[in-house]
Amino acid sequence: MRLERLADVPSARWAESWGHLGDAFPEFMDHDPVANRYFGRLRDELPEVQLVLLDGEEVVAEANTIAVAWDGTPEPRGVDWALERGFDGSPPTTLCALQARIRPDAQGRGLSRVLLEGMRDLARSNGLDALIAPVRPTLKHRYPLVPSERYAGWRRDDGLLFDPWLRAHERLGAVVIGVASESMTIPGTVAEWEEWADMPFPESGDYVVPGALVPVRIDRDADSGLYVEPNIWMRHQVDESG
Repeated sequence: MRLERLADVPSARWAESWGHLGDAFPEFMDHDPVANRYFGRLRDELPEVQLVLLDGEEVVAEANTIAVAWDGTPEPRGVDWALERGFDGSPPTTLCALQARIRPDAQGRGLSRVLLEGMRDLARSNGLDALIAPVRPTLKHRYPLVPSERYAGWRRDDGLLFDPWLRAHERLGAVVIGVASESMTIPGTVAEWEEWADMPFPESGDYVVPGALVPVRIDRDADSGLYVEPNIWMRHQVDESG
């Protein structure tokens, strides 16, 4: 296997196998208006900061990043902010990780570390000061009523972070720097949310939805549903000393 920048890989070598990565996220995650506006532009306009892990001609995993101008303050809007900021023309200072996907039959083989190390190398090779990430915690959906500020501090008996994806970052030296309390905002009608969540919402209120990190708010009088996803900001040092 080899990790390469998308800019260095002829499209004919990966186009047919891209769909084999599958969708690692709940269906409702496909309906963030900001993400839908910008995410499709990453491969076409910023291939030099997108990574693909190839096994022969097959795409086994991908990592999406974007370079942003960042002043060191954890932004509440996380993913949405990074996408807007990365395309606003500001001179970038920092690389922001957006997503890592691994083909289902290749999971559990330590490839997440390969992708994280590759993203750190991208930041370093582009002369950027750090790699930051609004991390979507793997197990937070099991604890939707626990505030993210508390969840981000949970640790195992061995002292490492409780959440597996946060822990993967931590093992490479990343530190938690804050909570992106409004990382992704997903509005919809009640009918749309019933379809996305595959469950009915008989009355207005907050609902625990499978895969959601916090409850979804339903207002039947306004015919609206709203999900505001929190992520956890982590920062990797990328200079030679870190």
